[in-house]
Amino acid sequence: MSEESEPRNVDDRLIDEELIGDSVDTALGMALSTSTREDIDWWTTALIGHLNLLLGEELGADDDPKVKSLFSEAYRLLDLKHRPTNETPAFSAFSYLRQTGLLTSRFLTVYSQRSGTGIG
Repeated sequence: MSEESEPRNVDDRLIDEELIGDSVDTALGMALSTSTREDIDWWTTALIGHLNLLLGEELGADDDPKVKSLFSEAYRLLDLKHRPTNETPAFSAFSYLRQTGLLTSRFLTVYSQRSGTGIG
């Protein structure tokens, strides 16, 4: 079995910090007045994916109350009852997008500091 075909553990996946950072920057650079609802929903979904990926990393929440607080905030934000639906007004969906972007940025900073890459 070649190295390329060997199964990989979930923990072996790589976090693309540059991609996440670019996604956050793009989403936070959006303006409600010039964004379509489809764009808002698309970028929200992308950020939720990035945030979920970062939540799967060992970031020291057991030892750092600030990081633990970030996890609590993320779990509240990602709870399905807090996510926008098709019936949610565009302003509220946009607000959720911004909250998700800001929180993802904070997680990326913690990940970057803990992983030693210094990118985020």
